[in-house]
Amino acid sequence: MQKNTPQLPHKASPVLVKQANIFADLPAKLIEDFQQEFQLNEWHKGDYFNSALLNERFFVVLEGQVEIKQTNPETGREATLDMLYAGDCFDLIVLLDNQPHDVIVSPLTTVRLLSVKLDTMRQWLWNYPTFNQQFMPYLAQKMREKEELASSLVLHNVTTRLSRIILKHINKVKFFITGKEDEQQHIVNGLNDDTLARMSGTVRQIVNKQLQQWKQDGTLDKKRNQLIINDLSALEEEAKYPQGLSKRHK
Repeated sequence: MQKNTPQLPHKASPVLVKQANIFADLPAKLIEDFQQEFQLNEWHKGDYFNSALLNERFFVVLEGQVEIKQTNPETGREATLDMLYAGDCFDLIVLLDNQPHDVIVSPLTTVRLLSVKLDTMRQWLWNYPTFNQQFMPYLAQKMREKEELASSLVLHNVTTRLSRIILKHINKVKFFITGKEDEQQHIVNGLNDDTLARMSGTVRQIVNKQLQQWKQDGTLDKKRNQLIINDLSALEEEAKYPQGLSKRHK
């Protein structure tokens, strides 16, 4: 049984607001003004989130991992629309068009977030050019990610799609351990076979087969909810990025 999502009425400090990338470089006085409007929320894995709340508040992830997905009620098939980490915001679509967005918001870990009323967020974007200039590059980045996802689903095979997904999330978490001979082994958490299948537009069995092949090749090690990347260059080769695009994903 899913638990109800707790909504903690705690105010956020300026220090917490600065932890979010879209606010980090704003003048201190502006952050202090913004801080008055924020609440600090904490969700846990398995918590239920009512997507109607996206029409009321804008959320910024401070810590943890959140999956945004949609499902077909007739077939039960699910697709992952986005995977959010510290610094990511949602829901940008509702912020821009003020229309309901039928998505499933699923915390994969304990998640700490800032939230603010949607109307307040819109007013900030209109009234503070400094904030607008900092927010727009993030919005453009998310739009580009959506374009790349759509084109990858149509133009590339599962191996290439999986490679790109893993590389993208290595870049997101930026976490590695040092192995033998000073080799960097990148760790990606939270991407199990089911999640990767939703993200790559295929089924679990095909994802598992490809991961097992990479494991045999020594490209990665696979645990239940964790991938340990031993050969980053092999994944980059499989991803088949154009030269300019590949640099942005490293």
